[in-house]
Amino acid sequence: MPKGLSSTGGLTRCAWCGDDPLYVAYHDSEWGFPVRDETRLFEKISLEGFQSGLSWITILRKRENFRRAFAAFDVERVARFTARDIQRLLGDAGIVRHRGKIESTINNARRFDAIVSACGSFANYVWQFEPDPRHRARRLTWAALQRMTTTPESHALSKDLKRRGWSFIGPTTMYAFMQGTGLVNDHLHGCHTRTRVERQRLEDQ
Repeated sequence: MPKGLSSTGGLTRCAWCGDDPLYVAYHDSEWGFPVRDETRLFEKISLEGFQSGLSWITILRKRENFRRAFAAFDVERVARFTARDIQRLLGDAGIVRHRGKIESTINNARRFDAIVSACGSFANYVWQFEPDPRHRARRLTWAALQRMTTTPESHALSKDLKRRGWSFIGPTTMYAFMQGTGLVNDHLHGCHTRTRVERQRLEDQ
């Protein structure tokens, strides 16, 4: 079995998801599939901010708690959160209780509409940072993926969001966001999900 791949349930997958049923389901049905829904994009970029310094499985296990705590990531509702909401969230053991990340999510929600006004939708804005396929590895191996914790596009997205007043959106976090929402297909060659993701990306264009 090539490095970075594993076999679970008779299928070859990216090894990072292990055999945790929640993680396997996320790998097989979400990670890498193209996302254009505004609420899902806001949720993902927010959760990637919370993930900073932690493992993604930690966030995934708390995702339903996050959805409950942050009004299902309805941008307009989160933008109206007050100091009382911040205190409520700091007392919520079901989420990551980090004041900076909580305040950042609210701040980013308040700046969301400016991007929508300028670009027509948040999806339009995000997808303009999709890398040119010609600049990507022809065959994605574990070694190639390890070299891509950031990319020029993730740096560009991070820089532009910072210019617009967003926070907790560093280039590594933004690359993880791009992986999770399908701006790139980082399922390794040999992973059974890679072809499905690529097919949906082509249909989505």
